[in-house]
Amino acid sequence: MENGDLLATLLSCAFFMALVAWISYRQTRGEVSTQDGYFLAGRGLSAVFIAGSLLLTNLSAEQLIGLNGSAYGFNLSSMAWEVTAAFATICMAFIFLPRYLAGAFSTLPEFLNNRFDDGVRRLSVILFMLGYGLVTIPSVLYAGSIAVMQLFDVPGLLGISYSQALLLTIVSIGFTGSLYAVFGGLKAVAVSDTLNGVGLLIIGFAVPLLGLSMLGEGSISAGLSIIVSTDTDKLNAIGGPTDPTPFGTLFTGMVLANLFYWCTNQYVIQRTLGARNLAEGQKGVLFTGFFKVMVPFLMMIPGVIAFHLYGPGLATIDLAYPQLVRDVLPVYASGFFLAVLLGAVFSSFNSLLNSAATLFCLDVYAPLKKQPVDDKTMLRVARVASIVIALLSFSIAPLLQYAPEGLWQLIRMFTGFYNIPVIAVVMVGLFTTRVPALGAKVAIIFHVIAYGLLRFVFDEDVTIHFLHVYAILFVIEVAIMLLFGRLQPRQEDWSYQPRRLLDLTPWRFAVPCAVTLMSCVVALYLLFSPIGLVGGLSSAFWPLMLLLILVNIGVWWRSARMLQS
Repeated sequence: MENGDLLATLLSCAFFMALVAWISYRQTRGEVSTQDGYFLAGRGLSAVFIAGSLLLTNLSAEQLIGLNGSAYGFNLSSMAWEVTAAFATICMAFIFLPRYLAGAFSTLPEFLNNRFDDGVRRLSVILFMLGYGLVTIPSVLYAGSIAVMQLFDVPGLLGISYSQALLLTIVSIGFTGSLYAVFGGLKAVAVSDTLNGVGLLIIGFAVPLLGLSMLGEGSISAGLSIIVSTDTDKLNAIGGPTDPTPFGTLFTGMVLANLFYWCTNQYVIQRTLGARNLAEGQKGVLFTGFFKVMVPFLMMIPGVIAFHLYGPGLATIDLAYPQLVRDVLPVYASGFFLAVLLGAVFSSFNSLLNSAATLFCLDVYAPLKKQPVDDKTMLRVARVASIVIALLSFSIAPLLQYAPEGLWQLIRMFTGFYNIPVIAVVMVGLFTTRVPALGAKVAIIFHVIAYGLLRFVFDEDVTIHFLHVYAILFVIEVAIMLLFGRLQPRQEDWSYQPRRLLDLTPWRFAVPCAVTLMSCVVALYLLFSPIGLVGGLSSAFWPLMLLLILVNIGVWWRSARMLQS
């Protein structure tokens, strides 16, 4: 990239980022003076901001690089991580969210304290804080910085070493993201995420369309014809045993991993806890599900296009998307792309930072005080906590470059220490009334010990996929809690005590919307399978698609009739 192009890129990037910051400031001015305003956006988020923030919190640079790389090197089997999240968003909309909002909870540990006791709350906070502070936040910074450096060759552009460029990129992204989380609270995070989400969708559609045009020598339709008729095994989403994501895992551990992420992970659900009412929360969550089923087209098809353009000759599969972007994106759009990419990276960072501060303030600091903490003091503590956590992340993230394989493996493994016990405890807590706190504590401790042994001691003896291990441990932990509920039940049944701070009327179109969302999931798997594009459309494809359409017409017609009556 020439000096003039570099300057234009940086100036246009700065312009778009400043525009997002200015709009976020205007939207949040004067609304972060209370605890609810800072931690939960004053419980006033609309569906648009909930969906936008959920999308950008979830999608970041590592998905752009990793998912496209997986499609380039293997096939579309890894789309399962994105597409099956639609089922989890439906569960959140209908099962978890109504209960969270009815209790007006600010954090998941607060719900666990209400359902079990303060000991379970403390255990969950320890798991979340260790995971966020030592692993998740630094890894988001590191992965995002690596993506920016791959796409824009920061060391070459600035004439500095790789390590220096990495540290500069980490601090730049982290500092910018921290400004939103430290000073603007959740609403500033949500507004900026939504604006960056619009940019991500624009880029997400532009890159594959430009790639198809390049592949088809100026014709998008010609490029599309090439990828659906040549090497169609690349379009197969039905993963085999040797693929990155075997199809069978969709029905075991992947369901649980997605339920944890979308229904109990604090830094994700905090946006839904800030909904102005149940209907807006349900809309936001379900709309996010529709965005997730679009991910294969936005973040995996470019990898397939790269395979057809470059063949299997790239040095690593992770270079597929950066190479395609450099080749198809006009120079005048590179600043906008860089702004969107940076926005996607620091949206995940500032979301994690805001949620970590929320957990510390509401589930560590406040319970230690014997009397209520005023808003001014709580906000000061939140900002100090955010700054401390951010500085800790700045110091840990660059270390990942020195032992990438071991630390990346640890990052992937560490989530398994807390995702399964959390979703197991929450589900048992929601659907039983007699299981005592002791059962939840034993299940959590059992999981940490068993998972640690399976991953670090007996790892060579475990031959099944790690997602199947998740499912096995989940069943055992639920059984442990149910056994305690039978042998040492609570003295009295736990009863839900609604606080009714919000309107809890469900969204009237939630059910037909959920049916359509699941139909989209089924349709995607029909399309990207031997029934669909893999090997050519089979005779069963169109009848099955017609059946899905008729089911949706019937469901929406029935809903309309019920509303009229």
